[in-house]
Amino acid sequence: MYSCFSVQIKTLIFLVVLQGLMFCCWHYQFTPPPDSPSPSRKVHVLLLSSWRSGSSFLGQVFSQHPSVFYLMEPAWHVWSKMRTSGAKTLRMAVRDLMRSIYHCDFSVIDSYMPDNRKMSTFFMWHQSRALCSPPVCFLAPFGHINNEAQCQKECESLGFEMVEKACQIYSHVVLKETRFFELESLYPLLQDPNLDLRIIHLVRDPRAVYRSREESALSFEMDNAIVLEHKAVPAGKEQYQVMQEICQSHIRINERATQDPPPFLKGRYKLVRYEDVTRNPLQEISDIYDFVNLEMTNEMEAWIYNMTHGKGKGNVENAFHIISRNAVQVSQAWRTMLPHNKVKHIQEVCKEAMRMLNYRTVDSEKDQKTLDLDLYMPQEIKEFIWKQAKTQDA
Repeated sequence: MYSCFSVQIKTLIFLVVLQGLMFCCWHYQFTPPPDSPSPSRKVHVLLLSSWRSGSSFLGQVFSQHPSVFYLMEPAWHVWSKMRTSGAKTLRMAVRDLMRSIYHCDFSVIDSYMPDNRKMSTFFMWHQSRALCSPPVCFLAPFGHINNEAQCQKECESLGFEMVEKACQIYSHVVLKETRFFELESLYPLLQDPNLDLRIIHLVRDPRAVYRSREESALSFEMDNAIVLEHKAVPAGKEQYQVMQEICQSHIRINERATQDPPPFLKGRYKLVRYEDVTRNPLQEISDIYDFVNLEMTNEMEAWIYNMTHGKGKGNVENAFHIISRNAVQVSQAWRTMLPHNKVKHIQEVCKEAMRMLNYRTVDSEKDQKTLDLDLYMPQEIKEFIWKQAKTQDA
């Protein structure tokens, strides 16, 4: 009897030790690193851009950071569910969805998703490192750089229950959106005392945007119709009219944020040109991190360098797939691949935005293809020229 009791005691001790080891392993994977910022006062970031402007890459600059909970375009669910409406009608629904997500409340998205939702129901879910990490998916330890292909394979069948919990443990909640064309509808978020919202406004040379959109035209059929409010537009003019709407939105957003902005907007808006990021990625991204109170890590420095100094080519079949590429060459590709007549057309429909953002026009095919001719001046020079031009116009 004593022998039996002794065996039971040893078994109990073994089980307690085993449970402790399992808890330690789980705690290591689930708990944020000790040097990560406290999530008690979250920072909320809106990466505001337009399609094919480098926003998927910059989104990953946030997503891969160990302090960030990132989602790529949750508004896609609103537009996809209510695709017969126009952008002006849908902007309030998109804003309300964003407000809930910033508060880590995902109940509002029930209206836009099927009843038997899984992790893979979320648009481009695998581009969020947080959704491939504990407590959602135990593919890799907390905060490690995400392997997108491995995440798709291992985590797509998981349920949706732990997403809110994951959102709550990060110090930063970052949403990337391409479906806002003015700032006024975002004012309630900027005035919400429980949100600390910072806006990164990412822009790109319209000629490069047009060329990239043309390569992936089928990916934007639904969005084009909503942007143009379902107006009947000849097929040959549709892309140019969409580009005109996008360019005008950049003007509206930047002017509202920089020319006598309301008090709650001051200091919470930053304009970023994609071309500046490609030329000096570590410095530009460090500045962006500073703006939203994120620290650059050694792991992120290495990742950023690798992703902007590779040899990969674009992926036409998957417009949102991020690979290691030579970022400067990618930003200049339109100059050798886009016919000059299309370049002239884009320069015409986007001339005000190009002047505001200081994208120099080319007047001949020779100038277009002379890559030594610099079409992008530094940002501080651009700001001086734009203010000077506005004064002369007045």
